Amino acid sequence: MSIEIRGGVELPALREDIELHTADGLTLVGELAMPVSGTAVATIITLHPLPTAGGFMDSHILRKAAARLPALANIAVLRFNFRGVVSPRGTSQGSFGEGVHEQHDLAAAMKFVTERGLPHPWLLGWSFGTEVALKYGRSYALDGVILLSPPLHRTSESEIAAWENSSIPLAVVIPEFDDYLRPVEARQRFASVPSSELIAVDGGKHLWVGETQTTRVLTEIVAHVNPSALPLPVTWE
Repeated sequence: MSIEIRGGVELPALREDIELHTADGLTLVGELAMPVSGTAVATIITLHPLPTAGGFMDSHILRKAAARLPALANIAVLRFNFRGVVSPRGTSQGSFGEGVHEQHDLAAAMKFVTERGLPHPWLLGWSFGTEVALKYGRSYALDGVILLSPPLHRTSESEIAAWENSSIPLAVVIPEFDDYLRPVEARQRFASVPSSELIAVDGGKHLWVGETQTTRVLTEIVAHVNPSALPLPVTWE
């Protein structure tokens, strides 16, 4: 018997509730989803959308990445709530840091990845999460960074341009109908990083709602992190 992989389908994985501890004394809640073998070929560290607009570790693209990619692409997925954020997993201590204090949250996540020996880490930022990735991601040993729907509200031009001096690959996924940054403007804003890869998604919107857009985003992620796993299956036995 096979099931269609769509919506809230959760495929087999080793799922572990975790805690992250920041340098400024906070405890953040999260989850690590691993392939059932316990061995992954790569790791995604997810950075969720704006907390004050409802973003959290269960924002749908990140939740579906954790639900599907350990099984479909042998990828470990680490999700966590930024400081002050509530989800069914629990509440992270602290309060919203305007993209400044969240640098400690990212540092705690990367420390966890190192301590666990998780392989080939990639940052996956979505909306507000892209701001945290752009501002602070260059400090870490990463295989790459994927930005979904970056609004570039909190990232300065100099912070963007600094990525051209980094050896970390930068993939920027821009929806055609984004609410904040569309492909034409994105090409201008990222012109200072000619080594970056800008991927314009026809018909895409900021929130990537619907199975077609979800599949497209997850495919782009896997194409960078573990391309040998493509094409992603659409059914599961």
